[in-house]
Amino acid sequence: MKLAKRNWNNLSMFSPMFDDFNRELLNWGNKNYSPTSTTVPAVNIKENGDNFEVEVAAPGMAKEDFKITLDGNLLTISSAKEEQHEEQKDHYTRREFSYQSFQRSFELQKDVVDQDNIEAHYENGMLKLTIPKKEEAKQKEPRTIYIS
Repeated sequence: MKLAKRNWNNLSMFSPMFDDFNRELLNWGNKNYSPTSTTVPAVNIKENGDNFEVEVAAPGMAKEDFKITLDGNLLTISSAKEEQHEEQKDHYTRREFSYQSFQRSFELQKDVVDQDNIEAHYENGMLKLTIPKKEEAKQKEPRTIYIS
């Protein structure tokens, strides 16, 4: 049997693949990144006596970039934005492309939420949805029950 010595420096073509694998492995708990390493907007959900408020942080976007759908109890907020820039000078052309997209879905409780009166508003980089509660699901004032 003859021992062979391997030169591992010749395997540099595999290095980027392993770098990506290690990066994904080490960041598995970071929920603000999609599998394509793009960020997913942070979402805050607040509840008060009359409604739920959903806030989506999406600076740099316009209200036209969003699509909000309600399919049964599934509320989906999505966005797709594509930009292209081209610059032509003497002997070269520079083109830049950018594509951003995300989708977040939330299951609403039909017996709690008034689906017909959901409102959305976008201002200063924040998409805000107001999801009203049905009258019977609203928190009622405490009352005293008298003992007879």
